Amino acid sequence: MLDALRRRAVRKLPPSVRLQGRILFLTEDPVELRSQLEGRDLEWRPGIKLRDDISTDEITPAYICYYYDETLGDFPYLGLKCRDEFPVGRGSVKRGGFVGSVSGKRRGKGSSREQSPYAEMCAGIKLVVADNIERIYRENCQNLGILTTTDFAVIDRVRRGEAIPLASFTEGEGEITRGIIEYGGLFNFNVARLQGAVVLTPPRTPPRPMTMGEKILARHWVVDPARGKIGVPAVAPGDEGFVVTDIRFSHEYVTPMAAIFFEQLVGRDERVQDPATILMFRDHLTFLPEAMTPERIKEGLLDVAQQLEKKQREFAEKQGIKLYGELRLGHHGSEAICHSKILEGHAQPGMVIIGSDSHTPHAGAVGCVAFGVGTTAIFNSWITKDVRITVPETVRVVVRGKKPENVTAKDFMLEILRHPYVKSGKAIGKLVEYCGDAVASLSVDERATMTNMTAEVGGFTGYVAPDGRTVEYVMEYRGMPRAAAERLCEGLASDPAARYCEVIEIDATRLRPMMALPGDPGNGLDVDEAEQRIRVDIAYAGSCTAGKKEDMDMYARVLREAAERGERVASWVRFYIQCGSQDVKRYCEENGYLELFRQVGATFLEPSCGACINAGPGVSKTRDEVTISAINRNFPGRSGPGQLYLANPYTVAASAIAGYITTWEPGKVLAET
Repeated sequence: MLDALRRRAVRKLPPSVRLQGRILFLTEDPVELRSQLEGRDLEWRPGIKLRDDISTDEITPAYICYYYDETLGDFPYLGLKCRDEFPVGRGSVKRGGFVGSVSGKRRGKGSSREQSPYAEMCAGIKLVVADNIERIYRENCQNLGILTTTDFAVIDRVRRGEAIPLASFTEGEGEITRGIIEYGGLFNFNVARLQGAVVLTPPRTPPRPMTMGEKILARHWVVDPARGKIGVPAVAPGDEGFVVTDIRFSHEYVTPMAAIFFEQLVGRDERVQDPATILMFRDHLTFLPEAMTPERIKEGLLDVAQQLEKKQREFAEKQGIKLYGELRLGHHGSEAICHSKILEGHAQPGMVIIGSDSHTPHAGAVGCVAFGVGTTAIFNSWITKDVRITVPETVRVVVRGKKPENVTAKDFMLEILRHPYVKSGKAIGKLVEYCGDAVASLSVDERATMTNMTAEVGGFTGYVAPDGRTVEYVMEYRGMPRAAAERLCEGLASDPAARYCEVIEIDATRLRPMMALPGDPGNGLDVDEAEQRIRVDIAYAGSCTAGKKEDMDMYARVLREAAERGERVASWVRFYIQCGSQDVKRYCEENGYLELFRQVGATFLEPSCGACINAGPGVSKTRDEVTISAINRNFPGRSGPGQLYLANPYTVAASAIAGYITTWEPGKVLAET
């Protein structure tokens, strides 16, 4: 494989680019946006409000991601919600002749799906302009060759037909990002690296106090790949290079596109590097036949989606890669959600882990640096086993004090997400270190809720320094002797003099159970602050965020109390409890939870991403339906067209019994009499 790539011809882009085409302004006003799609150019000025917080769920809704080729060019922005309308139709962007796309704050938040920028690229978009751009989405654009900028002055230059220096898009970037842009994408840059045309300069950072995340990156820094030299004495924010990975994983939404890239650009008969450190998962779409609407089935989308599983399975078998598959013999569900199994079965303190999902930081609960990447980065890692990195600054989140009994790690995160520093996008791309005695008191499962939801913060990754609880977890789940588990944790603590760009302080004693109002996880408020009683149609308890063993303990605690009082799920509520892995299901069986769930009227589901990505039981069917959910994000359309509220596991279970959103307190009567 490497010999063939070393003979491949690659060259840099010209020193200037001329972008010919129209500019599409993604405005809040659906009339203005629709007018542009119909052919009228918008004379934009700062007073015209652009859409903020555009998620990748809106750029390419989940069902669009069943496609993994140029067909995606028909679909960008189909899920874009402008006020209460969805003004973009199939093919309208491609027909419009647009070369640039412009929006406001936090462009590309949410899922790491590279289908989003790939769909834009296939529709003709070569330039993305926004106030600020989420880290994974921005890297995906660069890896594909799409230019990105936060300089709105470039818009007029495009409209005047100017030749724009490529330096306008590389200014201020490190040598790797600059090189990727100059070579037109990550693959060409990596080929140039393999050929010796690009020789990277190791960081010259002298020894300094470092955060835990910085220490792990320094240990994994690629210095001389030809001689296998790994590790540098120290790194600092802004240092750019490649780090070797310990684990690389992908799921069926991403593997097929990555496999196509690999076969087309590397060769159908070539082999990935070190397949034993690659994992694949069939975990996202195992319930799809139950969730897909009859209209979409008639369109042939179910058949398209089933090809994802087939392509991943065939590629994994050919390459000798471990695949955690779906259940057979007519059962929907999977062996495990990827994040659940990575934490349960593979992650170790001090590792670098990359995955094809924004919630890869889940594994940071045991003190590793785990982060989501896009399709192109995954595909390139199959060749080089490393991944590019610019060392981020670190945000320190300190949660202190004894939390109330009905407050959980989910409430910690909803409080953090509404913090002005986070809500304004200042935490985008940062390492997030969670600490304080309130965090130290959490189980590894609960810590995983926090690190998982670093994706909603917009952070690069999140982690908790390993401690005695981590040692016990590794011993239990890996069958590892105590001495070996303790050695893994040695040296994995931030230095006392380590530098942080921001310190956020949270007083756990003042927290109350929270909920996030529909539209964004940052729309948090105390449940008791709601102005009116909110009737619930669906309660969904599951996903990687809330399908762990301790989450099941929380659901069971509420439901056991309810059962003892003769209470059941409200007659009008559909209540689903979905575990994250077969290991969690066995735990539920051993503790009698499955019978308890059945007794109160809840439906237990096998592991799968399911309703969290609009692909399983628990999705809403109409805009009027209300869902209370323990999942991680509630962007428009995320789990159906209805109104999606986020809350902790106790609140979700209590609300299912009460029939309206309510908190749980020990002994509290929930059902109306």
